[in-house]
Amino acid sequence: MDTVQRADPQLYDFKPYRARPKIVWPGGKQIAVWVAPNLEYYELDPPANPNRKSWTRPHPDVVGFSHRDHSNRVSHWRMAEVMTKYGFPGSVSLSVALCQHHPEVVADANRRGWEFFSHGIYNTRYTYGMDEAQERAIIEDSIRTVREATGQTIRGWLAPALTHTTRTLDLLAEYGLHYTCDLYHDDQPQPVKVKSGRLISIPYSLEVNDHYGFFVYNMSPRDYADALIRQYQRLASEGEQSGTVMCIPLHAYLIGQPHRIGPFAEVLKHIAADGRAWIARAGEIADHYYDHHYQEAVHGA
Repeated sequence: MDTVQRADPQLYDFKPYRARPKIVWPGGKQIAVWVAPNLEYYELDPPANPNRKSWTRPHPDVVGFSHRDHSNRVSHWRMAEVMTKYGFPGSVSLSVALCQHHPEVVADANRRGWEFFSHGIYNTRYTYGMDEAQERAIIEDSIRTVREATGQTIRGWLAPALTHTTRTLDLLAEYGLHYTCDLYHDDQPQPVKVKSGRLISIPYSLEVNDHYGFFVYNMSPRDYADALIRQYQRLASEGEQSGTVMCIPLHAYLIGQPHRIGPFAEVLKHIAADGRAWIARAGEIADHYYDHHYQEAVHGA
């Protein structure tokens, strides 16, 4: 038993799915749906991290860099126009260096009323091996840069390339951030254990992330669209008992390609017309959970 306890990182309590207090979304909706476009900047020849290579190919990787730069030159606009057409605001996982490299992209998202949270400075610089001062500097840089570029104060975090230290979640809470997208353990928001302050996890799916769909599972555009609809249908049905969350994580250079955008648009049209979805930003989901369900989840009262 002692060995089991030491192996558990104690990031959150274990609470079985069917034995929790009921979550009720605004308007009695059964599922909160949020879309998370990753607006990123990848460096052509990033500094080496001893724990992980930035590119699978040798540096400088012109192929990897230019493929991803399609997001900022072309496919962001294609993706964003479809989202706006069907009433889906973005909650942006932002490489904050994009504010300097391509401010036009950030300004467009801001004009559309999208929310920003941090995805680190560059998606080619990892948290692995950083000391506390370095990690604090990334958080402080993120807060400052997004505020200067958009007028918004970031409230959430998705670690750059999903890389962490053992102190990351505690630091996020210390700096007053409200939610993390870095825990993939649930289909509902959950309290996260931190040393001070408070923090919740908001579901951010790897399973229906377009990166996994197209790069890992080798799905066709139609297969990916079908997976999104099946994800939505199941979670919306379960949400009749207690409200669920569906995140659609996107990378414009993938979903915004001409041969993929059509099936994706059909997914958004389907969800918007279904009637069971609260189409929201991540911060709105966090606010509702804090206001109506957080105390009961933490204290059972």
